[in-house]
Amino acid sequence: MALERLRLLRQAQETRILKERENLERALLNSISHDLRTPLTAITGALSAVLEEGEKLNGSSRTDLLQTAREEAARLNRFVGNLLDMTRLEAGVLQLKKEPCDVQDLIGTAIATVEARLCGMPVSVRLAPELPLVSLDFVLMLQVLVNLLDNALKHAATGGELEVDAHVEGERLVLGVADRGPGVPEADLPHIFEKFYRTPVPEVVGGTGLGLSICRGIVEAHGGSIRAENRKGKGLKIVVEVPLGAAAEGRADEG
Repeated sequence: MALERLRLLRQAQETRILKERENLERALLNSISHDLRTPLTAITGALSAVLEEGEKLNGSSRTDLLQTAREEAARLNRFVGNLLDMTRLEAGVLQLKKEPCDVQDLIGTAIATVEARLCGMPVSVRLAPELPLVSLDFVLMLQVLVNLLDNALKHAATGGELEVDAHVEGERLVLGVADRGPGVPEADLPHIFEKFYRTPVPEVVGGTGLGLSICRGIVEAHGGSIRAENRKGKGLKIVVEVPLGAAAEGRADEG
């Protein structure tokens, strides 16, 4: 009788797990469909208006519509790129092309990449003096910083600013990207790097739930770590640590 009860309990548990998995897969599919359709709808609407209205549009309206189409196309491209990167990470085929990288150049390039999306929001940069060159895959670490800046921008409060800092601790480079938004509930902090995770904070909208997961995959491929922490007062900070690598050692030898 005890064995029968145990078997029934196991079956019930398996049924529950299967149902939860189906619900999760349905939610993820709906999320991906929404994130694909939203920019496509905006692009189609803008271009249709330009084509159908033709000469009726003044120059300013036409420019605004085309600008909208371009921005949404860029958004769609980022989303598809994130999907492809996640596929590469999960398949274990991500190949690092490390080279000595200038941290200031890396951060500057990342900020320039997201400049159009900042809409005037200031970015404060604090770099420790005499940062060494770091052995990194510049393109992939650039994507990490861009994703972190996009995430910070999504959380940032109106009238606030984004903050980026970099320094060395021991044999590791420590990078931080912070905002002054609402932060994340403490219970959810360990989960924000999970695939398709979306913050429960109601003020925050949009996002695919892929950006931070991809950051974790790239950072860990470099032998590093990534974590999130709420700031004192208000805001969220994400901290990346990666080994300095051979580049810093070579520079020290030269000195």
